[in-house]
Amino acid sequence: MSPVLAVAIKEFQDGIRNRWLVSITLVFALLSLGLSYYGAAASGALAPIPLSSTLASLASLAVFLIPLIALLLSYDSFVGEQESGTLLLLLTYPLSHTQLLLGKFFGQGSIISLATLLGFGSAALVLVLQTDTAGVIPAFGLFILTSALLGLCFIAIAFVISLSVAEKSRAAGIALIVWFIFVLVFDLALLAFLVGSEQGAAQDVLVDVMMLNPTDLFRIINLAALDTKDVNGVLAVAINANTPAYALWGSMLAWVLVPLGLAAAIFRKKTL
Repeated sequence: MSPVLAVAIKEFQDGIRNRWLVSITLVFALLSLGLSYYGAAASGALAPIPLSSTLASLASLAVFLIPLIALLLSYDSFVGEQESGTLLLLLTYPLSHTQLLLGKFFGQGSIISLATLLGFGSAALVLVLQTDTAGVIPAFGLFILTSALLGLCFIAIAFVISLSVAEKSRAAGIALIVWFIFVLVFDLALLAFLVGSEQGAAQDVLVDVMMLNPTDLFRIINLAALDTKDVNGVLAVAINANTPAYALWGSMLAWVLVPLGLAAAIFRKKTL
């Protein structure tokens, strides 16, 4: 068996044993089912809300939840094992640093990807059974794929954090700061920039700046595919810029590969 596959299976089994997979799936399923079926309760009707509104609401929710869950899942992947002494033990086996890192990445990535598929897929199933909307499967397919990709982005970022510090508590603190910056501070700073700049000049550089944040890329890809007029502010300007899809997807993939490559470089030079 490949060393990478062996480590990945071990990480996946640990995720099941620690109830990560079950917990994440239940969180995603309950929230997505609530939004997709009971979202209209506030208006006095207990029925599915329109597909575009459902996905817009889920995208806004996923931006907060998925990065946080991915960071909590992976922030101690290396520093935690270093503190317990198991990391040094693992490296005494015929296993390279890169193989160990990739195995952990694929194992933990499969946990969040499967939880995303099962959790958000349950909402898609409800909408398919309750409505005749032909676009449910393609729209949710795009949403689930980008959600899994967003989770992989933050798992890779969490690996960089975990390999850069010597204490588990410090890794947890940095992970929360990273989440706060990407999810909250970044967009507030962009909004301030948009308000304080000339409109034409701001629009020209806005999407390029938003590519520096995977959560914004996630929202642009999903909301640009929807027939919804509920989008406003910074995202509306970015969507109206009509950036090519390949540029957005390429940037999302870069947010997985670049932090993962950086983590591999730090790991190879790390003294245990």
